[in-house]
Amino acid sequence: MSNLIEVVSVPVIATIVYWVINLIKYTVNNSEKFKRLIPIISAVLGAGLGCVAYYIAPSIIIADNILMALIIGGASGLSATGTNQILKQLGKNEEDKNDDKTLGV
Repeated sequence: MSNLIEVVSVPVIATIVYWVINLIKYTVNNSEKFKRLIPIISAVLGAGLGCVAYYIAPSIIIADNILMALIIGGASGLSATGTNQILKQLGKNEEDKNDDKTLGV
């Protein structure tokens, strides 16, 4: 059971970072300056969550020391950015296909 909790910690951090970034993005009205900083903010936020998880509940994160917790959290935060881009590109391809159908291509 404890192995399952350790495996779930990475997607949980990524999900939290994903929703926090989306919340901030809507708060700043999709500012171009903010969009350039999203990967850095995601990595820092993920590293912070990894650090918090390491100290508050060390059994839920696969880390032997604080440095590993920071790296795991930062990578989890960056995976949230990658997930966002995958979803955006998949949606973009569907929109392009629909546009081609309406244009008769």
